[in-house]
Amino acid sequence: MRRITPDRARSHRRPTRRRLLGTGLAATAALALAACGSSDPLSSSDPTGSQPPTSAGTLVVGSQQYYSNEIVAELYAQALEHAGYTVQRQYQIGQREVYMDQVSSGKIDVFPEYTGNLLQFLDKKADATDPADVLSALRAALPKGLTALEPAAATDQDSYNVTKETAAKYGLKTIADLSKLPQPVKVAGNSELAKRPYGPDGLKSLYGVDAQVSPVEDSGGPLTVKALKDGDVPVADLYSAAPAIASEGFVTLEDPKHLVLPQNVVPLVSGKVDQAAQDVIDSVDAKLDTAALVELNRKSVDEKASSEKIAEDWLGDEGIVVG
Repeated sequence: MRRITPDRARSHRRPTRRRLLGTGLAATAALALAACGSSDPLSSSDPTGSQPPTSAGTLVVGSQQYYSNEIVAELYAQALEHAGYTVQRQYQIGQREVYMDQVSSGKIDVFPEYTGNLLQFLDKKADATDPADVLSALRAALPKGLTALEPAAATDQDSYNVTKETAAKYGLKTIADLSKLPQPVKVAGNSELAKRPYGPDGLKSLYGVDAQVSPVEDSGGPLTVKALKDGDVPVADLYSAAPAIASEGFVTLEDPKHLVLPQNVVPLVSGKVDQAAQDVIDSVDAKLDTAALVELNRKSVDEKASSEKIAEDWLGDEGIVVG
């Protein structure tokens, strides 16, 4: 597995030497001293002859107000730091309506996003449904100065979930089957769901389901899970990499009409992120599949581990960060 190391091809910038004053004997002595040293005493003290990358300056890595998104951001941040980049973290800064202005203006240099949701945010008329087509349309819709790198295999997309008991009682298998429930169907989710293309309007137009959002502002977290378990709502919008779907035995309703687009994890980067840094980020996403993301999320939810510890352990286990 590839070890990420600082770029050793970058040369030192030597400061201007002081003018040698005095007699020829003094000049000869100075040359002799220089010959005895292994490096210029006025240059970097780095004995290996390597320095961290400097052209990009400090890279700002951001995350949504969502624990899983912060974990992915921390994976990028630690990998970049190990490669020699200086990283500043700005985590938990809200949802897309809040942070996209900062990303678009270059105030944030690296941000983990989700292909389908971001495409629909940028292009309300987007009709791509295949993952490759979604990525292509996303890249075309991005504001100038932003680049979407190669997405991870991991997906973490909105999904409509019910309990096993509700599924059995009403014979629920697909989203269309929600029409069998008393209308309008209450759906637990962030308040933003009310305005999303896959929210109540999309449910009505594509599947004929009348729905209203019961706001629970924890991005599919424990409060949303509790609302579904306790029967406060019959349906919850949970992200597909949420460990609670499996641990609680929830039933994710099928979406044959692609109401929810594929939402692969994809890094957005600014122009400050040079090719070497992009390669570092790509090395993370090359290892990140859905099963891995679910396990990372489980450590956060069940073990209450910090994103820093979760990222550190995973990067080491995968051989991305060595030593």
